[in-house]
Amino acid sequence: MTVTTSSALVPSANAGKWPALPALGNLDAYISAVNRMPMLTPEEELRYARALREHNDVEAAGRLVMSHLRVVVAVSRQYAGYGLPQGDLIQEGNIGLMKAVKRFDPDQGVRLVSYAMHWIKAEIHEYILKNWRMVKVATTKSQRKLFFNLRSLKQEIKAHQALSDGELYRISLTDSEIDQVADRLNVKREDVIEMETRLSGGDVMLDPTPADEESGPIGPIAYLGDHSHEPTVVLEARERDALATDGIQMALQTLDERSRRIVTERWLNVNDDGSGGMTLHELANEYGVSAERIRQIEVAAMKKMRKAMTA
Repeated sequence: MTVTTSSALVPSANAGKWPALPALGNLDAYISAVNRMPMLTPEEELRYARALREHNDVEAAGRLVMSHLRVVVAVSRQYAGYGLPQGDLIQEGNIGLMKAVKRFDPDQGVRLVSYAMHWIKAEIHEYILKNWRMVKVATTKSQRKLFFNLRSLKQEIKAHQALSDGELYRISLTDSEIDQVADRLNVKREDVIEMETRLSGGDVMLDPTPADEESGPIGPIAYLGDHSHEPTVVLEARERDALATDGIQMALQTLDERSRRIVTERWLNVNDDGSGGMTLHELANEYGVSAERIRQIEVAAMKKMRKAMTA
């Protein structure tokens, strides 16, 4: 991971006291450089903070930021178990540090490091929640507290049971542990159970994975898709409905009276259970011809109707 720094944050004075950060380099080089940055004394911190607040002194802001970069590195190590690059966590923490420096009030009687911890962690938390899963697992304030505290509790269980990172998320909390977490965070027991379920789940690819020709594609996309509202399907359904009503009636009008009655009696006057309608022999007796002749008339009539419906 490449970590970049802005030249505006590098103080111009006392270059020997403030080692320059590498503009480009690996993460180890960056961490080594920030750990060599001298810490400010309370008097220096107060002076630079007032210079920034009262005179918008950019160089003073740079000194405050540079002297606390090591704090961001230390905080980022606490979130190494989320599977996200440490370089990304550091960069997000640096954004939180710069926000803290901008908003820091030197007359409140607290050190910058205490004030900045909130902003550093807030930015790292936001980054983790956005990137840990494709689908967000926590959106409300209580859900965010649950997300990080449940994981901390499971980390303790992992330490006692020597579990791997993959096994950590499959641990189920006992009823007493669920009640303990709910009381500690002042949330409902159901919220703890729901968040634990979200943590134990995982992202699933919607695209089907390759499979043999017999079984077909495997993946949620293969059975989650709703094809009933696709334009082609809707148009086909409308055409079928039109042919089943107006289309058949129009096609019947193209037949002579005898052919029309034969088709109607054979195919349209049928009950839902398939019964009803006249047989070939019944129609043959009525018209005084053979059953084969009735069949021939029926076939010719059906061909004529099909031609009329597709015209």
